[in-house]
Amino acid sequence: NGAIFSKVRGSQSGQDSTRWHVVRKFLSLISSHNIAVYLIDPLILELVDKDIEQIRSSPDAPSPECKYFCAPRDFTTFALLDKTWKHEVGLFKTAEKMGFQWLKIINKDPRLDGMDDLSGIEIPLHYIFKMASHAIHLVVFYERSGNYLWHGPLRLKQHMDRKFVPFRKLHFGRYPGAYEKPELLLVSIDDLKVQIPKNPSSFLEEMSHSRFLECRYREARAFFQLYPDDASLDAVEFRRKAKSLLHLAVLTLNNLGVKFWLSSGTCLGWYRQCSVIPHSKDVDLGVFIRDYKADIIPAFQKAGLPLKHKFGKVEDSLELSFQGEDDVKLDIFFFYEEDDHIWNGGTQAKSGKKFKYLFPKFTLCWTEFVELKVHVPCETLQYVEANYGPDWKVPLKTWDWKSSPSNVQYNGVWPVDEWDDVIQIY
Repeated sequence: NGAIFSKVRGSQSGQDSTRWHVVRKFLSLISSHNIAVYLIDPLILELVDKDIEQIRSSPDAPSPECKYFCAPRDFTTFALLDKTWKHEVGLFKTAEKMGFQWLKIINKDPRLDGMDDLSGIEIPLHYIFKMASHAIHLVVFYERSGNYLWHGPLRLKQHMDRKFVPFRKLHFGRYPGAYEKPELLLVSIDDLKVQIPKNPSSFLEEMSHSRFLECRYREARAFFQLYPDDASLDAVEFRRKAKSLLHLAVLTLNNLGVKFWLSSGTCLGWYRQCSVIPHSKDVDLGVFIRDYKADIIPAFQKAGLPLKHKFGKVEDSLELSFQGEDDVKLDIFFFYEEDDHIWNGGTQAKSGKKFKYLFPKFTLCWTEFVELKVHVPCETLQYVEANYGPDWKVPLKTWDWKSSPSNVQYNGVWPVDEWDDVIQIY
């Protein structure tokens, strides 16, 4: 029950020191197998973040009291990079000798879902080691082609013991997550040597927006059976240009710290067919107007993408278009939030007519698209249906932005004396 450990950490009660003792045993277990893990427990990282300067400046200082690992909680959570270890069997045998019970959660590898013959392969996603009244949750992170880290969901198989630990309290695993590769720092916390993210507050911020949506490979395959993919030279060439334009746009916006997502036809292509729609002729991104920065235009121009047009103004219906390679352009639509919906605007250059496109409110999730980690609306189906109606699964070759979208509304006309500002074509 933990009482036997009560003298380990001096002033702490038996229950508190059990937590510390279990973490110490776990660290000694993984170090005996040369496995590198790092601490991602949000409750501990929050405490550590408050003292981060002191911890950084004296990474080896002895600790007078158990402040972090003795804090009340059911689990301590660590991360493991998949490519850094392969010695599973020996690890579990040693764990049992040390008094741990363990559970391994495996599931299909989504990176192989796009390939029919490999899609059944299962990979380890989570491990749980339990001792006394405390458990260690070890989350396995995989490096993916967009140069980011991904962890899978925690789904128990039929035969598993659902009472092994209080699973609902786990911080990781309710859904898959995507993260940048963290820089790590080796520190001493409560006299235990442990690696932590160098910047705990930015890791915690990332964690709160980490939800990841996998591309719908099965539905994409079904789509291509109905509508065979366009493999013409033009289509292949357009996809290459669109991919290269998107890579440049992502790099530019990420460097500016501007959050964006795949919108319009680019979002539809991801959701419907896991690919760029070859007859779309442009790349579409959405940005909330609150994230607008004045240096967006100069940054794109510096990246070699001249401004093609600028419609509207920051307060109303702003839209930017940049010229990519040949005739491929990048459109950035700015979205405005109202109480019960979100909208973006459109402007007809020759008449000054304004249009608005209404969407139900949405949040942002990560996905991988053309080897990039990018955002899409989490509520993708509602987003796509708002724009393309219930028949969004059927490809259309002709599309009029003023009348085809299901969510378009006429929104008046720009006053003639404002045209010089709100209709700029280059």
